[in-house]
Amino acid sequence: MTPGREEPVTDSPTGWVRKHVRRYVESDGKKGHRWSGVATLLLTTRGRRTGKLRRTALIYGRDHDRYLVVASNGGSKLHPNWYQNLVADPHVSVQVGEETFEALAQTATAPEKPGLWDQMVAIWPDYAKYQKKTEREIPVVILERQPPED
Repeated sequence: MTPGREEPVTDSPTGWVRKHVRRYVESDGKKGHRWSGVATLLLTTRGRRTGKLRRTALIYGRDHDRYLVVASNGGSKLHPNWYQNLVADPHVSVQVGEETFEALAQTATAPEKPGLWDQMVAIWPDYAKYQKKTEREIPVVILERQPPED
């Protein structure tokens, strides 16, 4: 993905998320990494229709050197836009604290998901409530760091 310095990034349209992202970015990850007692990262995807860069803040977990996020959308019947974007283009940018890196995003497979789901529910128990609220299966997304481009 490696956006050019001049390429603008649009933050989440949701007011409180946008403020959280701004605080995170402006403090270089010193403020905003922790939110409501949990760790958050910033995920930048490329819009599947617009081609523009889109950024949001998400609660994350770890599976060894991989990062995990949940496409819960609060239990909405639709997947969040960021998830639809990374399905269309899995090359994403991630900021964790002050570190930013490129990653490849993939939805956890059926065999992988149960353990990863349990891990994420342990971090944010509301995910289980969100799953009960919707008929769609809420995806767990694995973000794997990619080597830097030369």
